[in-house]
Amino acid sequence: MDMEKQAEPQNQGNIYLSVIIPSYNEESRIKKTLESIAAFLSKQDYQAEVLVICDGAIDKTAEISRLFSGRIYNLRIIENKENHGKGYVTRQGMLEAKGERRVFMDADNSTSLNQVDRFLPFFEEGYDVVIGDRDLKESKIAVHQSRIKELLGDFGNFLIQILAVPGIEDTQCGFKVFSKKASERIFPKMTIDRWGFDIEALALANKFGFKIKTVPIVWINDPNSKVKLSGYINTFVELFKIKWNLMTGKYGE
Repeated sequence: MDMEKQAEPQNQGNIYLSVIIPSYNEESRIKKTLESIAAFLSKQDYQAEVLVICDGAIDKTAEISRLFSGRIYNLRIIENKENHGKGYVTRQGMLEAKGERRVFMDADNSTSLNQVDRFLPFFEEGYDVVIGDRDLKESKIAVHQSRIKELLGDFGNFLIQILAVPGIEDTQCGFKVFSKKASERIFPKMTIDRWGFDIEALALANKFGFKIKTVPIVWINDPNSKVKLSGYINTFVELFKIKWNLMTGKYGE
């Protein structure tokens, strides 16, 4: 795909940070998110790349994203003809990425990329996966979800800790950073294509012995979120599938 490129950064070398944005019909929100990302990356002295994965979008998500090719060096837009689900395209982006650190974030910018500065130092302390956790007391929730969604989320987190990921209260926050090593070990094994993929990724991180760190975040709920109540129910179904896969050895050793 031909795209206009901005001048290359002076400090050349391997890509340090990959930013993966799973997207589906995000034409009304992607511009603001990419503006925020462009502003943040312009101040960094490391090499970065941004991958916008369009999941069978039928709007102008890709077209709007391409407008930033002159402002974001190493911007890639990947367009899937069919919709597969957030888990599928996040996995696709994480495996397509080249960075030593790989972060996936929501297209609505509910957690902005500038918060990654508080995540990256933990990799130097030996952690392999560093995730945002909205339930930590230091986190700031600027705009809350509806009460029913919060209650379903709390109940889901209770089940998730029992069945798949003990000790982590918020598996579903859409801001997670993985090392290259952890990404290339975990994501090829994943099977969940929709909302339960976060649970699977963290369950596999535990299974394969990767160290996980939770970090407080500032999070702003978008009232136009595409996660419907049916998504919560489907996530519960996927949770039991993950548990079954763990019990039956589907993920290997």
